[in-house]
Amino acid sequence: MDQNRLSFLALHFIPGIGDHLIRQLVSYCGSAEQVFKTPKGKLLKIPGIGEVTAESIKQGKPFSTAEQELKKAEKENVQIVFFTDKNYPSRLKQINDSPSVLYLKGNMDFENPKTIGIVGTRQATDYGRERVEELVEGLVAHQALVVSGLAYGIDIHAHKHAVKVGLPTIGVMGSGIDVVYPSSHKEIAKKMMDNGGLVTEHSFGTQPDAHHFPARNRIVAGLSDAIIIVEAAQKGGALITADIANSYNKDVFAYPGNVGQSHSEGCNNLIKSNRANLITSVKDLEYVMNWDAAVKPEKKPEVFLLDNYSPNEQLVLKTLLANNKQLVIDELSWKTNVQVSQLASILLELEFKGIVKSLPGKVYKLVKA
Repeated sequence: MDQNRLSFLALHFIPGIGDHLIRQLVSYCGSAEQVFKTPKGKLLKIPGIGEVTAESIKQGKPFSTAEQELKKAEKENVQIVFFTDKNYPSRLKQINDSPSVLYLKGNMDFENPKTIGIVGTRQATDYGRERVEELVEGLVAHQALVVSGLAYGIDIHAHKHAVKVGLPTIGVMGSGIDVVYPSSHKEIAKKMMDNGGLVTEHSFGTQPDAHHFPARNRIVAGLSDAIIIVEAAQKGGALITADIANSYNKDVFAYPGNVGQSHSEGCNNLIKSNRANLITSVKDLEYVMNWDAAVKPEKKPEVFLLDNYSPNEQLVLKTLLANNKQLVIDELSWKTNVQVSQLASILLELEFKGIVKSLPGKVYKLVKA
């Protein structure tokens, strides 16, 4: 086991040591391994290091925890990347408060020349979901990487549609890499692994506590060339992400919404206060980002044939056809005699195939036939 990498991870398990102090220690001592070999007197001369922290370093207790963490990462096929590594995302290296360690799972390219963060309210409306779909489809010709936070609403819709149209997409988590939150997004998280994946700064088993999410937003902003707010209330995580992106001198865009509607207030205020560019289509993004206008690939008309689907999918489609083309998932489960957990997976596949659409209230609608 690489002693320097083990030492680096051990630093993260010392109470009271954050990303800034870890950088400080490594910079002063020359390497993470050397930090633990440095005499206590010299450690105390490093800015930010007090008696308690210096003593914790000398005791070296976190090494067993770090060793278990590295073994778990290997077993779970998770990559642990430190800020000194060559494959640490270059965009994050440019911000002062970037994480000193990242846990990665999937097949992702952080150096994609066009990387766009899409965030918004958890209470997404049909208007918001339509804007996401239109935007993501516009990004296909640019082969952009889509970054979001795996949350309900706009975030998960951005991930889903990116997977559907074949764009790479990365979900930044506010929990351990093994704790997908919300749990209902596990299926889409699995699908993201082939062309994208999951990223977090938290160790295995970390629960999705509320204070992790504002910190998570800085990673979304840091990884992206531009942040696009689709729908947002007057307060919330999307606006925090916008403020962070502005502080990083990133371009911020917001879709305008109807006056007087709560989910439009945040976007309208960002535009009104010149904290975001107004966006109505991907053309606005291309203009501000100085991208060459992309030519949209021609879509071939699709023919709806039940024979093109698996037996389970056919059962679901036939049931929807017999019930005015839409049903709540519980009723669909009862009518098909398929458990909700299995049904959710089938419906997700049908969403990717563009035959079924999810609506608020766990309603699923047949969109072709």
